Amino acid sequence: MGQAMAQRPESEQKAAPLRSDAQRNRERILEVALAEMTRDPGTPLSAIARKAGVGQGTFYRNFPSRDELIIEVFRHEMARVADSAAELLADMAPDAALRAWMDRLADHALAKAGLMEAMRQAMSATGTEKPSPAGLIAAVTTLLTAGQEAGTIRTGVTAEDFFYLIAGLFSIPTDDQWKERSTRMLDLVMDGLRARS
Repeated sequence: MGQAMAQRPESEQKAAPLRSDAQRNRERILEVALAEMTRDPGTPLSAIARKAGVGQGTFYRNFPSRDELIIEVFRHEMARVADSAAELLADMAPDAALRAWMDRLADHALAKAGLMEAMRQAMSATGTEKPSPAGLIAAVTTLLTAGQEAGTIRTGVTAEDFFYLIAGLFSIPTDDQWKERSTRMLDLVMDGLRARS
């Protein structure tokens, strides 16, 4: 059997999905790294591996360097924020789901500001391109469309319009008042998005 594996094309071997235990290890590392690096972007990798319950070998097989881990944590968090749109729509009216999702986006942008700065440094060091916002754009499109179909969000508003409207979010200082400021600003944005009778 080992010989059969060796004869398979290299591209086919690389395309094989991670085993379920390997995938769980990777997910656990990312979850722990997100929590720890949000608190302190300089958290030692050894501490992350220990809290994730994986050995150094497993850790470095998944993430050979700090920069690669930081970039992947950022991608993972973006995907979680994007995926939460469908979850919110399943439990809330479309306009309420949109407003709740906006808070999640603010948390991603502001509560994790230290991680975002570490991600920018990691990209600069590695020459990696910024993670694509396609998932976030698709999530906003889904939320806006659901609200427009329900008659609670103004027709004609696009995902591009939405991101222009919330651009100010990214200039809010990340001090102890960021939550209050972002809530007030996003309430004003949401008021502008609502359909008028």
